[in-house]
Amino acid sequence: METVLITGGTGMIGKALTQALIERGYNVMILTRQANDKPKTKNDKLSYAEWDIEKKTIDKNAISKADYIIHLAGANFADKRWNEKVKKEILNSRVDSAKLIVESLKSIPNKVKTVISASGISWYGADDKRASESFTEIDPPANDFMAETCRQWEAAIEPASFLGRRLIKFRIGPVLSNDGGAYVEFKNPTRFGLAGIIGNGKQVVSWIHIDDLVRAILFAMANKTMEGVYNAVAPNPASNKDLVLKIAEKNKGKAFIPVHAPAFALKIVFGEMISEILKSTTVSSAKLQQAGFIFQYPDLESAILQLSHQKNPQA
Repeated sequence: METVLITGGTGMIGKALTQALIERGYNVMILTRQANDKPKTKNDKLSYAEWDIEKKTIDKNAISKADYIIHLAGANFADKRWNEKVKKEILNSRVDSAKLIVESLKSIPNKVKTVISASGISWYGADDKRASESFTEIDPPANDFMAETCRQWEAAIEPASFLGRRLIKFRIGPVLSNDGGAYVEFKNPTRFGLAGIIGNGKQVVSWIHIDDLVRAILFAMANKTMEGVYNAVAPNPASNKDLVLKIAEKNKGKAFIPVHAPAFALKIVFGEMISEILKSTTVSSAKLQQAGFIFQYPDLESAILQLSHQKNPQA
């Protein structure tokens, strides 16, 4: 069976993708800095290989065995308050890791036929900076830190296509999952009977359900006609207010109080990052759908209903 090499395999998306790949019979290798420290797995389809982005080293055997490479690695942009050091870590973790993959494909004999790389809808600017309704893959990057990060990220992996590999870049929106990310952040206050709306709540969130994101990646692996950039977002974006209230409703019924977190207070807490948090970005999924992909959770109602009823989220 074919082998898939994953970077960022221990993250939220990576874990869900690994499980889906193994269920479909693929062998999965996860690149990690400390492969020997990983617990021994009883699953013979899962293994770990070592790389070190700073030292520019990678397990040659992992590259030579891989049929597909899925590049998800990158420091979480929302983990820490931004300063120059944190911003450098966010940028370098994405760009340097992509460059290492490309250099490995050049220097190590391999049979890799497809590379799939994550990017983000942070590539795009705010809705109020444009006249048309939604952003598409042909729109240029915005002029801010996260957009520049996405631009360099995509540019760093682009040479894989010059090496004759099919390259797909997914610009991923906020992922709704019980295992972390936006859904959990918005769900947590409901335990105290609160629904925390960010700012005025009007900003558009171009989200995607974790299952649909995993399915989109699997679809891209199988669909040999797919190449280039695709937005990985659901067909029906929603306002922050609608998203938060829907999460509260599905988890607490009517037993919650909507609370607006004012923008000025959020700026004190998050600093420069607040511009990304408050940005309204309406992104189109039309290109992915035109490729033949069908969303299982195309709207908030279906997505949050599934997440609220999920009994055994992944560990």
